[in-house]
Amino acid sequence: MRRGRGRGGGGGGGRHPKAPPSSAAVDRTPMSDAFSIQRNLDHAFSRRDSDAYSICSSRPSSIGTAQAASHAGGPITSLSDRGSQVAALRAVNTYLAPAAIHLRPSLPPAKDIVAAFHHLADRLRYPLKPAAWEDDLLALLRSLCCPYKLTRSALKAPGTPHSWPPLLSVLYWLTLLCRFTDGLDASPPASASNDLMTYITESYHLFLTGEDDAVASLDDEYHTKARTQIGEWVAAIQELEKELQDLEAKRSKQMSAPSRLKALEDKKDAFTADVQKFEAVVKSWSTKIKEKEEALVEVEKELEAKVMNCQQTMAENGELVKQVETQVVNVRDVDRMAREMQAVENDIAKLENANAVLEEKGWELEAALVSKLEEIEGLAELCNQSLRKLKPSIDFQYEVNAKGSSPAEILGTTYKTTLKPALNALANETKRLIISKHDESIDLQKQLQGIVKMLEEKRSHVSVLQAKNNEMQCLIEEVSI
Repeated sequence: MRRGRGRGGGGGGGRHPKAPPSSAAVDRTPMSDAFSIQRNLDHAFSRRDSDAYSICSSRPSSIGTAQAASHAGGPITSLSDRGSQVAALRAVNTYLAPAAIHLRPSLPPAKDIVAAFHHLADRLRYPLKPAAWEDDLLALLRSLCCPYKLTRSALKAPGTPHSWPPLLSVLYWLTLLCRFTDGLDASPPASASNDLMTYITESYHLFLTGEDDAVASLDDEYHTKARTQIGEWVAAIQELEKELQDLEAKRSKQMSAPSRLKALEDKKDAFTADVQKFEAVVKSWSTKIKEKEEALVEVEKELEAKVMNCQQTMAENGELVKQVETQVVNVRDVDRMAREMQAVENDIAKLENANAVLEEKGWELEAALVSKLEEIEGLAELCNQSLRKLKPSIDFQYEVNAKGSSPAEILGTTYKTTLKPALNALANETKRLIISKHDESIDLQKQLQGIVKMLEEKRSHVSVLQAKNNEMQCLIEEVSI
């Protein structure tokens, strides 16, 4: 039976209000009440701030659950050992990355630490004054009931080794708090929808004014909207169930994956191989150092021989000077000899300059050769790492011969006959796998098209049933009238 039949037709009926409502009271709804909305928003924000404060103050020691949780991606409990400090610094750098702030491992500069504190305080809506940022930071930590104690001397000299651990603890704690507040800002608390209240208010307003047709139209509109929302919720629930099944499959797959012990053993084997390679490099460099020492001994011997030759030359020059002094010469011969000596001295100076230039070029060429050889060794190591990742069917490693004089002698020629066929075979196998995966994707697309066609048929069937349902409801309403 329709609601308008019992209202006396004119909206009065037997249920008269105690006092006629004013036009402002009738037109005022919960959605249009600005004062009520502002009060509710203030209450919501104050409740969220109090929740964050209660979490920071009532559970100061619940930053983490265990040391193992830090390795699994969870919060860290203690920052006493180096591993926990490295993990905490990594978490802080990850949060500060969008702000282009990076704290260098071991001991970051003081300006970066101060910039990190300013950024975290800004994220907490508590900007620090540049002139007295230490006092503002200590006041902020006291208001948030920070579990870590921080002294003013540590803030005055943030770049010293003894003040870095407590500063890192406070930075990590503020990072966790900022992540928590960012999560609250990103996902505001769900509030009850006001659609029902709006519907009731408008329906009551139309009832008071006696507009029964408008009431029936409003009822139909709200019922249609409710059915649509129910359908959307059902679809969302189905999607969530599907996502739950996918997550269960992923969890079972992860449970069946190799254990952490095996992964650590693989890492240990890799580290052992790296240590062996490092020992081989040290051994090779020790051999090179011995060769350089032997070459240095030979150079010292050559230097001694040159010094002795120079002393002998000086003695001969002294004897020649004495002979010249004892000889009787005229002024013309003296001038000629002076000119010849000046020319000889100029030639000697030119030869010395040319010798110095040649020595400098020799040192530059030697340094360039050493740098190029190091670059070749680095590239060979990168190629070996790439080969280990590709896992070809052969065991091939590039080996650099530092004593070679040509590319063939430095790198060898075995890679042309050994490595290229293996890489070609690996490329062919990869192409074959890509083609097979492409065929599988085509089959899956065909299955998906069949499923979509089936869903369309079901939707059309549901639409037919819905039309029949609407016809039955109309018949029921006509019968009730």
